Amino acid sequence: MKKLFSSAIYVALLLCVIGCNFTEDLYINDDGSGKISVNFDGSELMKMGGDQMSEGKEEIIDSTIVFKDFLEEKKDSIATLPLEEQKKLKRLENFKLHMVMNSVTKEMNFDMYSEFKNVSELGDVFNDFKTASTVGNQNRGANAGQNGAPAAMSSSETQGSRVLYSFEDGKFKRITEIIDEQKLKQSLDSIAQMKMFLASSTYKLNYHFPKKIKNISAEKALFSQDGKSFTLEVGFMEYLENPKILDVEVELEK
Repeated sequence: MKKLFSSAIYVALLLCVIGCNFTEDLYINDDGSGKISVNFDGSELMKMGGDQMSEGKEEIIDSTIVFKDFLEEKKDSIATLPLEEQKKLKRLENFKLHMVMNSVTKEMNFDMYSEFKNVSELGDVFNDFKTASTVGNQNRGANAGQNGAPAAMSSSETQGSRVLYSFEDGKFKRITEIIDEQKLKQSLDSIAQMKMFLASSTYKLNYHFPKKIKNISAEKALFSQDGKSFTLEVGFMEYLENPKILDVEVELEK
């Protein structure tokens, strides 16, 4: 089991460096409440490095973490962490994370999801997803840190940008703010050697609304048959180089 835990940490680090296919699903109701999920499909990664991650053995992981319970259970040890690390963990309070890794079927899937009362409550869910994935793997038993506290999450640090969501008067916005150009450049430099792999990776938005879409700012968006949903997909490397590429404003019909 110790080898399995070490392998899980290896996967967590890869999640923050090597993308495969990420999907962000958002459902919004009339009153602004709804639900969101961020999914990582790493099946191709398992096919490429599954033997290394499982030490050549048949290993199966299928578990769910309820972060509200996790934070309560670990509150004393979490209190010993730097304030910035505590804030990252606090942002996960309303999320759950379902992790599946199967070296036999070559399946790897991480799904983080939550409900919200107002979409503006959401932080940068992609960075939160990376934090959740790292902590989720640590919670399997490896490198938990002193007194059971989660180990440092340097792989989940801000990449120099953040995403803000809003929904008011039938108008939805997903806007990216560049808060540190230097940090954004550093994060790109750190994955420069992975560009060939990332070239086949994607980040997709699947957004669903209570009424038909009247106008949308994204020219490449594809609409559902009922006109209430859209899909917008870009290359993962494109997204890392220009996080604002997924900025979108939507106006709904009255």
